[in-house]
Amino acid sequence: MQKVIFHSTIFGPVHSRRLGTSLGVNLLPDDGKICSFDCLYCEAGYNAQGHGTTGLPTRAQVRERLDAKLAEMKRCGERLDVITFSGNGEPTLHPEFAGVIDDTIELRDRYFPEVKISVLTNSTRIGDPNVARALRRIDNNILKLDSANQATVELLDRPAPGYNVGKIIEQLAAFGDTAIVQTMVCRGEHEGKTVDNSTESEICGLIEAYRRIAPRQIMLYSIDRPTPETSLRKIPAEELRAIGSRIARETGIDVQVSC
Repeated sequence: MQKVIFHSTIFGPVHSRRLGTSLGVNLLPDDGKICSFDCLYCEAGYNAQGHGTTGLPTRAQVRERLDAKLAEMKRCGERLDVITFSGNGEPTLHPEFAGVIDDTIELRDRYFPEVKISVLTNSTRIGDPNVARALRRIDNNILKLDSANQATVELLDRPAPGYNVGKIIEQLAAFGDTAIVQTMVCRGEHEGKTVDNSTESEICGLIEAYRRIAPRQIMLYSIDRPTPETSLRKIPAEELRAIGSRIARETGIDVQVSC
C-alpha cells in the first residue's frame, strides 16, 4: 500500500512545479493520514492506512519548529520562495489552523518578508468562518475543484459524506479574486468505473464553475508521482495545454498549466 511521504511537521525545502522553492508545513500526523477526501491520485496514499500514532502537532510545536527552520535558513543564506501548507491530508482540519496561520505570517515577516504563504486545501472546510478568514490572510489561497459534477467528484476525490459540489462552488465564489483554483486532470479506471475529468462535458462544467468563482488564477495539472489507483494516467502535455488555453480563452482568467 502506498503510504504517507511526509514524516515531519516541517519538511524541505523542495522544488514545487507550481510554486518554486517551497518549505512545507505538515499539520497532520507524521506517520498517518487525516483527510476529508480520499483521492484516487493522492501521493500520500489512501486514508485506509490510518491516522498513525503521533497525532497532530500543537500550534506551539508548529511555531517552534518553523521558527527554528526559518532562522537556520536565514543564517545560511538559503533561498526560499514560499511556505506551503500541504502534508499528510487536509491542513484546515487542524483545530488551531487559524492560529497557526497567524504565527506563520509573523515568522515570515521576521525572517523572509518577501516570501509567499500558500495553503493547498481541498475546500471542504471553507464554510467555517475561522478557516475562511485565515485563508483570506495568506498570499496563495489554493482551493481544489476537480469537477463541477457531483458523481465525478465522488468517484475521483471520494469526499466525506455531505459534500455538495454546488455548495462548494458558491463558497469558492465568496473568495473572488483572492482565490486560486487548482484542478487535477486525469483519466483511468477504478473498481470497474471509468474515471475521466477531461471529457467535453467535464471541461464545460468546469468552465461554467470557474466563471462563477472568478478566481485570480486557475492551476491546471496532471499526475506527476505514483498514485494509489495505479490505473490512473497522466494527461499528455500537449492536450493539457490545449485544455488550459481553452479555459483561459472562454473565461478570461489566467491559467497556469503544469505538465
